[in-house]
Amino acid sequence: MPGKHPKVQYTEQGMREGMQIEDEHIAVDDKIMLLDALGETGLKRIVVGSFVSPRYTPQMARMDELMGKFKPKPGITYTFTALNERGVERARAYSPPLTVERDNARPGLGVHMCDVFIRRNTNRSQMDEMSNWGKTIANAMERGVKEAAIGANASMGSNFLGDFSVDMYMGMLEHQHALWDDAGIKVTQCSIGDPNGWCHPAKVEEIVYRVKEKWPEITHWSGHYHNSRGMAIPSQYAHITALGPEDDLALDGTVGGFGGCPYCGNGRATGMAPTEDALHMMEDMGIDTGVDMDKLVRVVWMFEEVLGRQLWGHVSRAGPRPKTPDRLYDMNAPFVETLEQCRHFLEGPKAYEGAVYPWREPISSPYRDRVNKGLPAYEPNGNWPWTEPWFPKPTHRKG
Repeated sequence: MPGKHPKVQYTEQGMREGMQIEDEHIAVDDKIMLLDALGETGLKRIVVGSFVSPRYTPQMARMDELMGKFKPKPGITYTFTALNERGVERARAYSPPLTVERDNARPGLGVHMCDVFIRRNTNRSQMDEMSNWGKTIANAMERGVKEAAIGANASMGSNFLGDFSVDMYMGMLEHQHALWDDAGIKVTQCSIGDPNGWCHPAKVEEIVYRVKEKWPEITHWSGHYHNSRGMAIPSQYAHITALGPEDDLALDGTVGGFGGCPYCGNGRATGMAPTEDALHMMEDMGIDTGVDMDKLVRVVWMFEEVLGRQLWGHVSRAGPRPKTPDRLYDMNAPFVETLEQCRHFLEGPKAYEGAVYPWREPISSPYRDRVNKGLPAYEPNGNWPWTEPWFPKPTHRKG
């Protein structure tokens, strides 16, 4: 219901999380075409790519060429990923239109729960990450920062070390919080990261409840969930519903749900929450996303054409739930069997032209007649259809 949930900030990550696992030879002009199309959907935050070493991520080797050609759409925040200061400085050359968010973000004590994954991913150890904590805190104190963040990546488990219980994650948070306490800086933000696809809604819910109970001043949240085991959307739902209107939550995903890290062991099967599925869910929860779902679905189809295969999302295949009479399916449509025929929800009858039509007479329904007139199919507190002569009724026999 509106007003019940936190304020959600959604970021589209396809050009970064998605493209980093794809063919490195995808044309820059194709990427710009996709960025342009994403900008027409109503999405407010779009990641353009990563400023990283082409040795580790060859798919991002032509970022400078891309940024030299790309023309941003006004009103959209374009961001990027960088793993070190060298990457950030490369990105600054294109700011604006890029937004260097770390300049204004709450400082956090970044760390991966999985020491093996971070060694594979960035050629650094967890110990290397922790060795920077002192510098991060000192810099925050020098700048007079009032608020800070805690959190971890691989928060719930990894493919190399196994399951991390909520107790383990809370232990990491407690140590980070204590360091900020020593510095006299208030902790108001918590992040949950999941590069290995170990997320689960029950764990997300428990983490949020325990953090809120222990540190009620934490009202800013972020959740980054991969979909290796199909739990990204349920985990996003759990994160949203465990918070309240006093909170804000940053979530992200990729159109079509594609993406993944080559260092986690699941390759393209890692995926993310499909953006079209995530936003469709949020809209039905009363969270206004400002996104045109039809345009977003067409963008997913564009990505599939560029990549040469079908992606992982569901709304891009079955369409959004048809809720108004003009979007309801034709009662007399023929058999709809193939994915191509499914596209009738956007492309109309031409999508299933020539399909099998088995009915001898056209189908009609008094229920559909009502809906077409703007009436409800059922009246829970009214007469329809409960008092109609064809509706079975009890006899109320006595004795």
